[in-house]
Amino acid sequence: MTERKSIGETIEELDDVAIERKTAAPLAALWQRRIARRSFLTGMGKAALLATTSPAILSLAACDDAPEATPTQLPDDIFGFEAVPSGIDGTHHVAADHTADILIRWGDPVLKDAPELDTHNQSATAQLGQFGYNNDFIGFIPLPYGSNASDRGLLCIHHEYTNDELMHPRYPENNLLAFYTREIVEISMAAHGGSIIEVARGDDGKWQVVRDSPYNRRITPLATEMHLSGPVAGHPRVQTSEDPEGRRVMGTFNNCAGGITPWGTWLMSEENFNFYFMGENADEREAENHKRLGVPGRISYPWGVYHKRFDLAQEPHEPNRYGWVVEVDPLDPASTPIKRTALGRFKREGCENALTKDNRLALYMGDDQAFEYLYKFVTAEKVREDRAANASLLDSGTLYVARFEEDGSGTWLPLVFGENGLDETNGFASQADVLIETRRAADLLGATPLDRPEDVTPHEATGRVYVALTNAKEREKTDAVNPRAGNIWGQVLELTPADGDHASETFTWDLIVTCGDPADPAVGAKWHEEIDADGWFTCPDNFTTDGKGRLWVTTDQGSSWKKASGSADGLYALATTGEKRGVARRIFRAPVGAEVCGPCFTPDGKTLFLAVQHPGADGTKDYEGFERASTFHDPATRWPDFAPDMPPRPSVLVITAKNGGPVGG
Repeated sequence: MTERKSIGETIEELDDVAIERKTAAPLAALWQRRIARRSFLTGMGKAALLATTSPAILSLAACDDAPEATPTQLPDDIFGFEAVPSGIDGTHHVAADHTADILIRWGDPVLKDAPELDTHNQSATAQLGQFGYNNDFIGFIPLPYGSNASDRGLLCIHHEYTNDELMHPRYPENNLLAFYTREIVEISMAAHGGSIIEVARGDDGKWQVVRDSPYNRRITPLATEMHLSGPVAGHPRVQTSEDPEGRRVMGTFNNCAGGITPWGTWLMSEENFNFYFMGENADEREAENHKRLGVPGRISYPWGVYHKRFDLAQEPHEPNRYGWVVEVDPLDPASTPIKRTALGRFKREGCENALTKDNRLALYMGDDQAFEYLYKFVTAEKVREDRAANASLLDSGTLYVARFEEDGSGTWLPLVFGENGLDETNGFASQADVLIETRRAADLLGATPLDRPEDVTPHEATGRVYVALTNAKEREKTDAVNPRAGNIWGQVLELTPADGDHASETFTWDLIVTCGDPADPAVGAKWHEEIDADGWFTCPDNFTTDGKGRLWVTTDQGSSWKKASGSADGLYALATTGEKRGVARRIFRAPVGAEVCGPCFTPDGKTLFLAVQHPGADGTKDYEGFERASTFHDPATRWPDFAPDMPPRPSVLVITAKNGGPVGG
């Protein structure tokens, strides 16, 4: 039996390891000290789950006439669907009163002239026109633009990384460098990035990809040129031999959660970019900067063998050109994507946003590695009704990092050159240096390290902000006030901006749930007392919200699923307000080895798009009856095709209610 790990499992293990540096006190320790001071929090911690004072609603779409919502106004019948039971097998499961249809799979044509997938005769040319691998974030833009249409629109979808061991029939047990020819490398590069597809609902109620749509587009690190903008554009630290002016970058990769702006552009977040660089660093001035971000990655994709920009010996500044937010205009297929450097550089997950009270835009972002930080960016200028007037909005503003206090308060600390030690005495010569080395700047300010902060989502119906803290497997047990040592379960963090304003530099915080099995006292989970066996979850990852005050949570347990929950990953509805706050229910369960990502509703709430990535990949050695690593020829599942000549394929699904009403009731 081979013990070989999937690429995703190896990345996950490395993300669980913190990069050593001096930091402020961990949030979990603050939380435990806070509990110790509040002795009335006992048993299941019901008091800890009571709603805090509700701020005014701030609409993501600047709907000034939206009715104010309070916990008492939100309905109690928040779970209008049948729960999917726990378990794990080779296929997906959706609530019995809902349907889940496959919309698009890895290798399906995106461009109208692209061929169908032929797994035994793949090419980079074909893949550039086909749907990429490992679909993650999904954003929906109604068509026509400016409408609230829910039967036609554009889907903007990230392709995070490739599981080459499942993609290719000749993937070897060893001697990988011999396997990675230029063609294999460029197939992988072409399968990264993102896809824009037009989708429409037919008269039969079924959604389909509009194959001949002029909007359909692939964004890749192989063939998509991008521009740098903001304070870092043109800086010597982003200049390379291929781009001596430091203003043009080829592509984007490892894009995880993202966002859609109020003016209909797509924000792509660059996460684990460090795994794509190899070689010895040729510029010692960048050594500490690269080390703080894990460059080069210990399991680098060998792209640098054929593309010198990924070889640090030849291009030591190239890593500084990744880790940014990329803004793409899906409504203009000829537009050039732009990396907005004012938003900082780190292993970013998420870029969801909300309007401030004075109509500026606040963007929330996590840094997905053990004990990294939570960030916010607030634009200097207001969002305008004229779409074109927002073209450079993200190039100026203030980037903040969060510090949490044990009394339940918090502060957004500005990462501004010349302030709080971010100056020449600490090696920063300009704001560009602060942004290139965002992690080190946040260290100096005393930001609070978190348990792998992933997606961050403002809730339109409550004004609060939710943060997925996936886990902290490397946390060491210290004393009784920190019982979540070796935390493999994660928690959901809730922030309430002061005065209900996302521009505020202060907030209060709470943990709405501490994940894991509530029936096992050793886990230390905290849920509403009505949580049941088909509601609790572990390792929250991606979020979306709805008008009922529900937070929709997808999970990513990776290879730890057996220890964390014993069940496959899924999608859950979690009540955030009212008497049911802290109760969850599962509506969808993924096939073995898969992660669930990118939940996205249409405006009417009657369609939910959902991504399932790396099916058959992670944790398959613990899958009873299989108990070995998956390969192209011997996968743990052949979902979704279940054809003998087809490996598992990452796919986007469409979930609808059988009664035609909103998903989840």
